[in-house]
Amino acid sequence: MKIALVCSGGLDSVSLAHVLAENGDLSRLVSFDYGQRHTKELDFAAACAIRLGVPHHVIDLRSVGATLTGSALTDDLDVPDGHYEEQSMKVTVVPNRNAIMLTIAYGIAAAQGDDAVATAVHGGDHFIYPDCRPGFTDAFDAMQRAALDGYADVALHVPFVHRSKADIVAEGARVNTPFDQTWSCYKGGDLHCGRCGTCVERREAFDLAGVPDPTVYADPEFWRQAVEGKRA
Repeated sequence: MKIALVCSGGLDSVSLAHVLAENGDLSRLVSFDYGQRHTKELDFAAACAIRLGVPHHVIDLRSVGATLTGSALTDDLDVPDGHYEEQSMKVTVVPNRNAIMLTIAYGIAAAQGDDAVATAVHGGDHFIYPDCRPGFTDAFDAMQRAALDGYADVALHVPFVHRSKADIVAEGARVNTPFDQTWSCYKGGDLHCGRCGTCVERREAFDLAGVPDPTVYADPEFWRQAVEGKRA
């Protein structure tokens, strides 16, 4: 198959890129600049494309992102500390982000003759992000098949949608994903902060998977407190 992957430069999508490349299925990476405060993630997506020898399309959506106000990722709001499964993390939702990105990725895939579009949405995202849930991905796949009917046959590939982030770490390790060449932190500083939802989830996933975490965190122990708070 020829599969176009929506790649942010984060652990999930870069791991999936390496899985697809291992299988000989990766055709290209598609990334988006929507004005996210952690735009440095795009550098990690670019490095992934070079490493795997595939084209990298970077789509400028900054004017769109500027209108999607109310999110800590695109607006002048603080990114909260803590575990993803806290109500406070809903401020990191960018409305319709995945729907917008996938629509464009489907257009690119159809134009380039790809068989599928892949995205690394996973079970850990279901609580906070509605456009990462199976209900969304199933409906989106059906919608796109209707949109391209008679022109192209492009499927949606979501191998992690029912799996955990720890599963992704295990899969990434299996194909030798260079985890230190991925970026998760929503705060976009010099180091992973270790405190925001993505950093906590990242650190917890390595622990659950039993895989050494090469990430340097500004606060390497906060995740334990955040996880305990979720369980309490």
